[in-house]
Amino acid sequence: MKERNTSNLQFKRTAAAAALIVLFSILAILIILPIWVLFVASFKPGSDLLQYGLNLDIRVSRMSLDNYVLLFAGQHEYWKWFFNSISLTVVTVVSTLFISSFVGYGFAAYEFKGKKVLFVIVLLILSIPLEVVMLPLYKQMSGWKMMDSYAAVILPFVAHASTIFFFRQYLMSIPGSLLEAGRIDGATEYGIFYRLIVPLMKPAFSAMAILNGMNAWNNYLWPLLVIRSSEKYPLTLGLNTLINPYGDNYSLLIVGSVFSVIPIFLLFVAFQKYFIEGMMAGAVKG
Repeated sequence: MKERNTSNLQFKRTAAAAALIVLFSILAILIILPIWVLFVASFKPGSDLLQYGLNLDIRVSRMSLDNYVLLFAGQHEYWKWFFNSISLTVVTVVSTLFISSFVGYGFAAYEFKGKKVLFVIVLLILSIPLEVVMLPLYKQMSGWKMMDSYAAVILPFVAHASTIFFFRQYLMSIPGSLLEAGRIDGATEYGIFYRLIVPLMKPAFSAMAILNGMNAWNNYLWPLLVIRSSEKYPLTLGLNTLINPYGDNYSLLIVGSVFSVIPIFLLFVAFQKYFIEGMMAGAVKG
């Protein structure tokens, strides 16, 4: 009987492992397939995209490096848009991590009047989509005369509610005795944060750098409202201007879309070591 139970348990474990392999294989195919279709399309003429759309049809006779030559040697504003997005993403991520980590640390490490109310407000903000607050934000940026500037793109989101919440959850796991030891050694509150807390937050910073970097890089709707000069367009807006039925811009659009994936891929590779650790640690403590 005992051997039969052991055999059944092993069978169930094997079946579960096989089911997981099949499931994750399907998910991997679903994730990789669109990227592969985009990559294949980058070697085809733009007219093919306009006529047939994106597809897996590989005709060697119709494929060439002309689109890549156009990207690197053609007359266009792609690289200006590309580096605009790089600048916006870097500034947004750095400022968001800096400010949100301070706020999250305050919620986790200190007791002050109105703390619970303020934290509830942060949680409520998490449930409000951007579309609801776009008009008030637009009027605020217009009143501050920040329209058509990168400040209008970055400023409304530097204290990001989800990032504050994540840092607060992560820092709840740090013992209060560590802070007391720093105070006994004569460290200031800022010294405790920079010398003791920040080194322990590397996994959290890495996880939030990836998520905020993806959001900033892919941000389209808000820049569309506040940026008016084409030379200031981020890549999302610039590529959108190439979509029209009157010009042969689809060649640049498709190969430019391929290159737009690279920065986010490099960002993930740079921080993947701590990404899962940071996400798991931030989700444990409530």
